[in-house]
Amino acid sequence: MTPLATPLDSPDALEQGFSDGLAAMLATHRGLGVYILVLANAAYDPALWSMLARDLAARHAALTAELVDSLRHGRKLAEPDDDVLVFLKLHAIGFDRLGTMESRRIGPWDAMFNPIRALRPPRSSAMAFTGLLRPFDPAGFHFNKPFLARERLWEGEMAGKPARLLYNKFPFARLHSLLVPEPLRELPQMLTPELHGWAWDLCTASGVPDLCLGYNSTGAGASINHLHFQSFVQSTPLPVQHPRFVPNGGTTAYPVPCSHCSDPGEAWVELDRLHQQQQPYNLIYSKAGLHILPRIPHDSPGLDADSRGYGWSELAGAVTLFSRDAYETLDSQTFEAMLARFAP
Repeated sequence: MTPLATPLDSPDALEQGFSDGLAAMLATHRGLGVYILVLANAAYDPALWSMLARDLAARHAALTAELVDSLRHGRKLAEPDDDVLVFLKLHAIGFDRLGTMESRRIGPWDAMFNPIRALRPPRSSAMAFTGLLRPFDPAGFHFNKPFLARERLWEGEMAGKPARLLYNKFPFARLHSLLVPEPLRELPQMLTPELHGWAWDLCTASGVPDLCLGYNSTGAGASINHLHFQSFVQSTPLPVQHPRFVPNGGTTAYPVPCSHCSDPGEAWVELDRLHQQQQPYNLIYSKAGLHILPRIPHDSPGLDADSRGYGWSELAGAVTLFSRDAYETLDSQTFEAMLARFAP
């Protein structure tokens, strides 16, 4: 695969690089982790599924045979336990029963049915919240792990800083990637004025008009304690960005506290206040500015097991559901009541 000069040169460059990278990964690497990543990304996008489904089916069958043979002969598995467990669950579902992501509107909200996303390991998003800043742990999961090199979409200089773009192994947005600025600095997931300004400039100057960056603080759905944003392309506004809501000049109150800032300095004043108060939050950066969503920690007793994993997407009004019953029966009032529980 020829590397992009920058993945944000244009929408076509990003989309082509994204699909070419997935195809190259599947052709080059035979491990469970790469298979799961390519499968989950293809299942999110019908065009990718059409392009990759045949190769994915063949790889699924080959991996099944290898795994079963190893287990029957008592051989130690070379794959990470997380990947083995996810693959065994996929095999139990059956490849022929795996479909692409479905979506529908429920009032002003977006609902998605994506059972593969439910298989994602919780990592640190399941940890107790003790404060916004946790020291970076070189022994923990982070984006400099050597095995993650094969999951990179791109690496180079972006908006004046070294940066790394990795595929999201369990995506829940279009062209969903993990954007890690200055990865070798090994910064914890605690936003700084410098990197807030970098993210702001990246969105406003990008050659991809619909580029957005999501950010989860510690305690607000962040699953990896290595400073990163989640990049995605949003051709229609997220519910939180809709003009009907008060933060955007409308008359309808948003279910959780939300502010919209069109100036980076003004936005940092609010973020600094949240840091001083040890208040978890979710962010959505876009060309139109920044939406800030303060919320209760993910381990708060008022949240049920299903909502404790909510991050920037759900707080922005786009919820991913893992069972068809939940997807088909969720209504606007129920989702709004769930969002309201996140109010600090």
